[in-house]
Amino acid sequence: MAAMSLVKAPIGQGLRPASHNPRRGGGVVRSSLQGAVVASRAEWLTSCAVLSSKVAALVSHSTNGHVAAAAAAANGALLDLVPVSSTNGGARNLPAPLRIADLCPAPMHGSELRVAYQGVPGAYSEKAAGKAYQGCDAVPCDQFDVAFQAVENWIADRAVLPVENSLGGSIHRNYDLLLRHRLHIVGEVQLPVHHCLLALPGVRKEDITRIISHPQALAQCEHTLTRMGLNAAREAFDDTAGAAEYIAANGLRDTAAIASSRAAELYGMEVLADGIQDDCGNVTRFVMLAREPIVPRMDRPFKTSIVFAHDKEGTSMLFKVLSAFAFRDISLTKIESRPYRPARLVDDAGSGTATKTFDYMFYVDFQASLADPRVQNALAEVQEFTSFLRVLGSYPMDMTPMTAGSSTIISSNSSPAPSSSC
Repeated sequence: MAAMSLVKAPIGQGLRPASHNPRRGGGVVRSSLQGAVVASRAEWLTSCAVLSSKVAALVSHSTNGHVAAAAAAANGALLDLVPVSSTNGGARNLPAPLRIADLCPAPMHGSELRVAYQGVPGAYSEKAAGKAYQGCDAVPCDQFDVAFQAVENWIADRAVLPVENSLGGSIHRNYDLLLRHRLHIVGEVQLPVHHCLLALPGVRKEDITRIISHPQALAQCEHTLTRMGLNAAREAFDDTAGAAEYIAANGLRDTAAIASSRAAELYGMEVLADGIQDDCGNVTRFVMLAREPIVPRMDRPFKTSIVFAHDKEGTSMLFKVLSAFAFRDISLTKIESRPYRPARLVDDAGSGTATKTFDYMFYVDFQASLADPRVQNALAEVQEFTSFLRVLGSYPMDMTPMTAGSSTIISSNSSPAPSSSC
């Protein structure tokens, strides 16, 4: 059997033997190059160049590509090449490949960034989102878990999550959510909390029989409320701004809320007392979450958050883990143990379906970047002593700096004088 040479057909066409007889065109090179017999690569390239010049000449004498194709077919050439340019020389409108940016654009700056937060407009989380990403589109969510899902489902680009307060300590539920989801910490902000006592217009302090707000807000203002002589009942609410919205929506003239001055402006309430937090240094730390981690750097202060656990009894494991950081002069800023709660945990290598069994988890924050070789060596050593290890994120510290006059700027929007010593 005589050997048959093969030539590569255009995309979407199969390979045909060179001895295949075309319907017409004889032995000339067809425009699709199907069934063409060439002696060498140089001859094949020459034939392509000649064909391209003929096609260009036909198109230049016609205002319609289909007419040009019909004229070429009449001359004995079968034109089934896809033209690479339109009749006016511009690029042809072919569908572009779908990119991730087409699904959910996430610009580097906050101009069009969608940031999910728990609460309603006027919440402190909304202000933290604006501090981290100025000009962002804040998306309110009724629960913290919804904020996580909004980012995972591409409804939002970031989520802002309070994790600890300088007076109330850690918010453990949100740490549990970090383990249940695959989002990464990409930044943090520290926001001064400036509480106000809000009520409907015309309501006096003597008329108040109930005060509602977030449990932490109630605890942070307990001593100040007592000094003010308010013996009203305290009731917990989902969030501070939501408490103000609830009072305004229901016209409750015997109820006051602890919230921000911005909440008073949004829901038409009056500030009965400004700056009622017990401590002037009341600061809440928020972390920013994203679907993908950021690239750690060494040119600015970074913080790294990890969580680990072990399934063996004794304290030697914890000593070994801390020694891994101490021997490398890595400064720890937070270490906290958390009782194990049966949950669906996701580590760095797992798919999220395995369930870990242990007694305690340990959350650790340290001031160093994941790009630092010291950190990489320390984590490699830590992994040898633990049964579960996950890096929650390596991110720049204080994405926007907190100025000393932040709380003063907040209080300047309200006319009543502060009722506390702050």
